[in-house]
Amino acid sequence: MTGQENIKVEILDKPLCIETACAFVDDPACGATDVFIGRVRNTHEGQDVGGITYDIHTGLAEKTLRDICTETLSRWPETRCYVAHYKGELPVGGISVIIAVAAPHRAETFEACRYIIEELKKRAPVWKQEHYPDGKSAWLPGHALTAERSAS
Repeated sequence: MTGQENIKVEILDKPLCIETACAFVDDPACGATDVFIGRVRNTHEGQDVGGITYDIHTGLAEKTLRDICTETLSRWPETRCYVAHYKGELPVGGISVIIAVAAPHRAETFEACRYIIEELKKRAPVWKQEHYPDGKSAWLPGHALTAERSAS
């Protein structure tokens, strides 16, 4: 179980589906499935939030997420990975990201799922604009599109 057929990545402008994620990673050889669901919360740094718009460079995001999943399979070879990110405006409670990972044992699923969300937050070209109850909005600080290179 190490091929690209064990990876599915989606950027969607329709509601994300937990059942779709679980169905993709389902495999009789896998005894564990871990699912991470990211939702829009109602506050950020003490500020009330009414919703968020996610702006995503779709092609680059799909490549980045596929790269992250490929890295995941190289670290945990028996995993299956599904990642979907929402593009567009979501209200509080809306699902912005779903990650599902299946593997023969639970330890790999927890570690791999954590790896994927942490790398997604660092590397994926996703920008967030918060919308506030007073009608104002603000873009949140993000990251650059180019990766910083460390001196070796």
